[in-house]
Amino acid sequence: MRRAAQTTRPQTTRPLAITVAVTASLALGGCSLGGGAQQDESGGSSEETADGGETTGGGGGSADASGSGAPSQSSGSADDKDLSGRTVSLVTHDSFNPPEGALEAFTERTGIEVKVLKSGDAGSLTNKLVLTADNPLGDAVFGIDNTFGGRALDEGVVAEHGLDLPEGVADHAMEADGGARLAPVDAGDVCVNIDDTWFEKEGINPPTSLDDLTKPEYKGLFVTPGASTSSPGLAFLLATIGEKGEDGWEQYWKDLVANDVKVTAGWEDAYTVDFTAGGGNGDRPIVLSYASSPPFTVPEGGDEPTTSALLDTCFRQVEYAGVLEGAKEPEAAAKVVEFLLGEEFQTGLPDAMYVYPVRQDVELPEAWEQWAPPAEEPIEVDAARIQENREDWLLRWSEAAGQ
Repeated sequence: MRRAAQTTRPQTTRPLAITVAVTASLALGGCSLGGGAQQDESGGSSEETADGGETTGGGGGSADASGSGAPSQSSGSADDKDLSGRTVSLVTHDSFNPPEGALEAFTERTGIEVKVLKSGDAGSLTNKLVLTADNPLGDAVFGIDNTFGGRALDEGVVAEHGLDLPEGVADHAMEADGGARLAPVDAGDVCVNIDDTWFEKEGINPPTSLDDLTKPEYKGLFVTPGASTSSPGLAFLLATIGEKGEDGWEQYWKDLVANDVKVTAGWEDAYTVDFTAGGGNGDRPIVLSYASSPPFTVPEGGDEPTTSALLDTCFRQVEYAGVLEGAKEPEAAAKVVEFLLGEEFQTGLPDAMYVYPVRQDVELPEAWEQWAPPAEEPIEVDAARIQENREDWLLRWSEAAGQ
């Protein structure tokens, strides 16, 4: 078993609200595609979906001069020549939700307009980029993660961006790339979460490990999204492969099935319908979610969450940005990637997209420091190994899990 290195961060103060709990974790699931769109009246950015429907992008509104949405370009070394008037089509997953006003402020500062083209989850996004490699969908990409990054590199859909990565960013890069083509932007730990209030009320000691989930005392208590239909579900499958090894993970899943695990189509059903602390009167106090989920279960008037994440069960998802090979505007696209690595954009990631920034100099909100620290040793599976075995693993998972 291989585990990734700890992410260490300083503290700051920025409280979170429980009212965004569902939206928070939904953003982490990643998720549709578009073609170009017209700039909206507020300027700066617009977005389209695959069916051509247009919506206003970039969080809407102007960036506060002191707010987390204002971009900072201290992160890189992109050419400083005047690129004003250029338009960059940024292909993303459906959950791309930049800090409010960030894209508008970027356009105001650089003159580069950004069109956000949403393209499904990380898997769909990567597949579409591969299929359209000869006629790229856009100029830049955000949202390919480490479960599909190997394919993007193997298929040559991203070019070298030529940026100097800020301190700490390269630590999250794929070994085969070093961040030269796919620059790490954010990370999220997919972990088992438990309803502490439920276990206390029932007088049952909660589970603490993956092995515990197969024990009789937890029969019928665990719900997880499926690996073939959900990004966090795939991450959990990879956690079990990394933990149990090639010779043990299928039996582990058979043991989970024997212990009445419930497999849902996606995270939303698992968390908001079946989880006892998800607001849907569910009956399962153990759920697959994120290390960042607990702060959103602090009740109104309370000072601590009613749930917790089991940090020894986590698989770290890392999302990348890059310049697409064959882009019409490669220089302006590199500026967009540089912007995503900027200090202010990175600072706004926890509140806007509910993920951990990858810059070492960026502080986490106080509630995250206290109740949502990243796993010290997340379970790791090499991206090249994932690329080589993903389809086979999913087929074998379907058989072992009865899906």
